[in-house]
Amino acid sequence: MMHVSLIYVMQTNGVTSGVKFVTIGTSKLSFPSLRSSRFRVHCAAKPETVNKVIDIVKKQLALSDDTSLTPESKFSSLGADSLDTVEIVMCLEEEFDISVDEDNSQNITTVQEAADLIEKLVLQKAEAA
Repeated sequence: MMHVSLIYVMQTNGVTSGVKFVTIGTSKLSFPSLRSSRFRVHCAAKPETVNKVIDIVKKQLALSDDTSLTPESKFSSLGADSLDTVEIVMCLEEEFDISVDEDNSQNITTVQEAADLIEKLVLQKAEAA
């Protein structure tokens, strides 16, 4: 039997309300399907990182302060084109003192993806120092 442990992060309106460890057991040789509209797996970036990303996205896209953004907000849904996304990434690099390579920058489509990548790169930079 194969066991897979996952971290389950509970969020309401973009605010983390708890974390649980979940173990999935299966007798199959393949990884169990996790496709569900209620089950998403992603790195849980710190709320302050997510909030900084939201502030930068609002500023770069000239969105009003009362515009509601969540970690799941897609840049394209907010009216961003590819140039806007490049400018957002450049601002994130400056704000967090990181360097995002082209491959990673093309994979950033949501606030959460940006925040997760930032935390990963900041951690890598700290470990290299």
